[in-house]
Amino acid sequence: MNPLDWCVLGAYFVVMVAIGVYSHRRIGNISDFFTAGGKMPWWLAGISHHMSGYSAVMFTGYAGIAYLYGATSYVTWAFPIAIGIAIGSVLFAPRLNRIRSKLRVSSPLEFLAKRYNVPTQQALAWSGGLLKIVDVGAKWAAIATLLSTFTGLSLNQGILITGVVTAVYCTVGGLWADALTDFGQFVIQLLAGVVMLFAVLAKLGGIGAVGDVWDRLPPDHANPLNGPYTMTFLLAFLFIKTFEYNGGMWNQAQRYMAAPTAAQAARGARLSAVLWAVWPLLLFFPMWAAPLLVHATKPDASDSYALLTTQLIPHGLLGLVIAGFFSHTMAMASSDANAIASVFTRDVLPVLSRAARAWDTRAALVAARVTTVAFIALSMAVATQVNSPVLKDIITVVIKWVAGLIGPISIPLLLGMLPLFRRSGPTAALISWAAGLFVFWLTNYGMSDVSTAVATAAPVATSLVLFTIIGFLRPENTPEREELLQTVNTDDHTTPHPPARVIL
Repeated sequence: MNPLDWCVLGAYFVVMVAIGVYSHRRIGNISDFFTAGGKMPWWLAGISHHMSGYSAVMFTGYAGIAYLYGATSYVTWAFPIAIGIAIGSVLFAPRLNRIRSKLRVSSPLEFLAKRYNVPTQQALAWSGGLLKIVDVGAKWAAIATLLSTFTGLSLNQGILITGVVTAVYCTVGGLWADALTDFGQFVIQLLAGVVMLFAVLAKLGGIGAVGDVWDRLPPDHANPLNGPYTMTFLLAFLFIKTFEYNGGMWNQAQRYMAAPTAAQAARGARLSAVLWAVWPLLLFFPMWAAPLLVHATKPDASDSYALLTTQLIPHGLLGLVIAGFFSHTMAMASSDANAIASVFTRDVLPVLSRAARAWDTRAALVAARVTTVAFIALSMAVATQVNSPVLKDIITVVIKWVAGLIGPISIPLLLGMLPLFRRSGPTAALISWAAGLFVFWLTNYGMSDVSTAVATAAPVATSLVLFTIIGFLRPENTPEREELLQTVNTDDHTTPHPPARVIL
């Protein structure tokens, strides 16, 4: 990078912080900070939902998969996410929106205390929060790895820079800042992606390379399923991502909750699904073509995209492309920080502290901002250990840890909203959660030679089966829970449900 690139990157950081400061005026209470007061336009909610699912892992871990295995990187990643979100636009987006509008809650897990009980809420809150610290730590490490390639900064220096900038804007402006910066980052990554695509096409001989490149790559690179990414893996990934990207990890749930109505939440989800189906094709093409242009030095080829960028992109535009890398990670990390802060502020602290149950508006907002900073700081600390023997590497954390643990954490929340699972109560929720965590440990650390597909799918499958069977064998549906489900599953406002107590 030369001074021009640094100026472009510095301008990007300044704009992100400025958006956060601008958004501050929209924050009057906890609902504004965590769910935008239910006033976010459907198109902004959809773009924000889409952007909050990306990170720089795409340009490291998944770029390596594209380099080594070809088209399967899209078929087994972006495509199932698009399908999963399309399913969620029908099953989950409207219901999560009604949780906010009809139950008057600001955190998705506030619903769990009513649907099950406080112990269930706390179990999912703590385990989900710890998982997200590890998950976001991997994202910080990914972007810091890229920054190190371009600038020579150390991993820890890169983590510090990105973490501090993100902490400033998402702490000041809440979910409004997250969404507005997501939109700005979407525009930046669009420009950066187009620049990269045309640079690669020019190097390969023009637009005709779009079709010709597959004849020049190894034959199996055109296969939709390749290497360890089998049909079993694809189906497992689709199943898992349907839960994760529809609110199972909470930050996407907030986008659904922030829309004005259930119908607009569903509309925003459909927009996000379309973006996931189309946009990654443009981003992946340079990664697929990378073996023809660069030689990756790392065994997992996670440095291939960075090498491609430094060789093909001129200074100035290089800064723009790097800003595009940052846009993915900062969008996801800020949304996760806001989601975790909402859960900790609304669901954990009031249980731990009597004083927290009596906070006024100002005290609640201070707590929300302090919690946001604390989450980012903890995830940055984890990021410095992402290549340790326990976590191993970035892609292991993202695929194995997150995919393996998402089921036990998300199933009681998402399936608990559906009438089909009305018989499943606190017993089913807690047993399915605990068993899923145990199976994750067993398949990843207690047994050897377990395939990636099995290790990924077994925990969520265990939780789903137990949640369903225990509900039928030991039904715990009560009149109060039936009334709650009726509220979440209908748009009838003639007999509104009494609002949940809001702690301010």
